[in-house]
Amino acid sequence: MNHMLGKKALESLLAVLLVFPLYPSRSTALERVRVGLSALSATSGSLWVAEEKGLFEKHGIEPEVIFIGGGAARVVGSLIAGDIQFATGGGDAVIRAALRGADVVSVASPLIKGLQRVMARPDLTSPGDLRGKKIGITRYGSASHLVILLVLRRWGMRPEEVQILQVESSPAMLASLDRRGIDGAVLTMPSFFVAEERGYRVLADLGDMDITYLQNTLDSTRSYVRKHRDQALRFTKAMVEGIAYFKKNKKESLEVLRKKLRIQSEQERSLRYLESSYHLLASKYYSERPYPSTKAIQTSLEFLAADEPKARGADAKSFMDESLIRELDASGFIRTLYGR
Repeated sequence: MNHMLGKKALESLLAVLLVFPLYPSRSTALERVRVGLSALSATSGSLWVAEEKGLFEKHGIEPEVIFIGGGAARVVGSLIAGDIQFATGGGDAVIRAALRGADVVSVASPLIKGLQRVMARPDLTSPGDLRGKKIGITRYGSASHLVILLVLRRWGMRPEEVQILQVESSPAMLASLDRRGIDGAVLTMPSFFVAEERGYRVLADLGDMDITYLQNTLDSTRSYVRKHRDQALRFTKAMVEGIAYFKKNKKESLEVLRKKLRIQSEQERSLRYLESSYHLLASKYYSERPYPSTKAIQTSLEFLAADEPKARGADAKSFMDESLIRELDASGFIRTLYGR
């Protein structure tokens, strides 16, 4: 009898030991990693999904996702200070900081296309109609500023041919369009959905143009990746799995977005815009294999060269560390996320 009880207890203990490592204890096994967000946006959907659905914990990470705000430059500042281990936001800020000697590096590019659209009054039917007109951006040096410069170059126009004004945010630009304070604007989701409903014209959709720039990157420091490589790899692994989850689970991902963006169930229009944002991100923008983009970094260097002499002739690869994504890709991990 005692022999049988002992045997059953031993079998139960072995079963627990086999299962337990798959889900580490928060109190003993999880390692805290802090990641800063430059803005509250649906573009953070894959990160939020990884946080809310326990994907970080699955890989032994206790995430602390912090809204820092104030643009990419501010969140990169927190990264340099050591307050966070990872940062997300427009990648130009990390390139500027690296050019000035900061120990920062781009480790992933979750978005493969630019989200912005250049919108204009309905009576402005072609790019040439913008000559002499006022175009709103968030602020100088921002992603929207880079976008208008890239688009103008594609159209064969010079920045001096238009009036570029700082208007702070997409909602503020939309309000200024309604007041005719500006004639056009570089808008991001969901504001460009609202603008289209109000009859404003799309003159450029970055998602349909062969223009590559650092829309949204995951950044860290070389010293952190070197000293805490296993931890950095597991964090990145959860982030990549978050992208796959987001793409494959619409209902659950929309619930996470609604929670994080504080959209109430009775806000029908906002929910409709949110669903439209989800479809764009899942089908068009999120990259399954989010390697840092050499081409996007090169684009930034070309524009930064006017103010940053060190950008001239700089090697784009020196601003990125693709080893984390490469290791996940080579191991077959990413392939298995999509059942291939």
